[in-house]
Amino acid sequence: MADLIKIKDVSERYDITARTLRYYEDMGLISSTRSEDYAYRLYDKAAIKRLEQILVLRKLNISIRDIKRIINSSSSDVVLEILGQKVQNIDDEDALLHELKEIVLGFIRQIKQMDFNSDTNVKMLYEKAKEIETQLVNIDYIGKPANVNRFLEVTENLEKRSDIRIVDLPACRMITSGSGDTVTMERFAKLWLKLDEQRKDRFFQRDFMVHVDPPEEGHPAVWWYAIEDWVSKKDIDGFEIFQFEGGLFATAMTYDWDDSITVRAYNNLMDWLAEHDRFMYDDRPGHHVMFNALGSDDVTRLGFIQGEYYFPIRIKEEHTE
Repeated sequence: MADLIKIKDVSERYDITARTLRYYEDMGLISSTRSEDYAYRLYDKAAIKRLEQILVLRKLNISIRDIKRIINSSSSDVVLEILGQKVQNIDDEDALLHELKEIVLGFIRQIKQMDFNSDTNVKMLYEKAKEIETQLVNIDYIGKPANVNRFLEVTENLEKRSDIRIVDLPACRMITSGSGDTVTMERFAKLWLKLDEQRKDRFFQRDFMVHVDPPEEGHPAVWWYAIEDWVSKKDIDGFEIFQFEGGLFATAMTYDWDDSITVRAYNNLMDWLAEHDRFMYDDRPGHHVMFNALGSDDVTRLGFIQGEYYFPIRIKEEHTE
């Protein structure tokens, strides 16, 4: 075991969470080993080298799907294709944004000269907007006609934010893992997977990773699992049962599950909440930020992890009158 490195040490050395390491394993990018007398995941030199490659590619904003293509390729052709496309995308977006900037600046100059108390100028504003639409269609950049849909896609991506939906989770009994070590967490995972196989309904996700504070590196989290009426203390391997109050949650989706993506989704929800005049963060005891992700079987079937953040919210008092 001298040449093997513990998951905790890998996490600290490369400044990534154990959750992200497990995600890379679920996606088939790296593999770990375990010995009969040791419960934790261990990584050999080949896995560490592969992890370093993954981290470099993620810094370049290469998708997990493309990283899998690179890793599974026996030649340099695939990585050259992917990196070449990345460069082309950057060039295209740079050119499109430059054109957008010039159009908007021209629009600003004309608006400053308008009197919005004048019906004529209001009509002129409408006509100017139609003129901009024509410009978008006919822009010529880098020697080729611009695609208006691509142009609009680039501008939308600048302000892209996860779609937010509001859900009302029911009150129920839950079991909690507590802030245990890796062995405890894995024992809890086995328990709720066993309970999940015996579920009689599939109306909503039942397992949640719970953040008491923002999801920062190294921050401890606990798992909660909603249990059905038939589950009793003898069925839960010594874990604690508690009453989940339920309530309103604002949710945002993610389609990968490493640290940068989940933190970005978290921050998007925080921004949305700060800008919304109807809802506020629900900071009452027992109301915490929760995260749910599809299980490993679904990952294998879909090719990615679909995750969802749940922010506890409540309606502001002035909107309840």
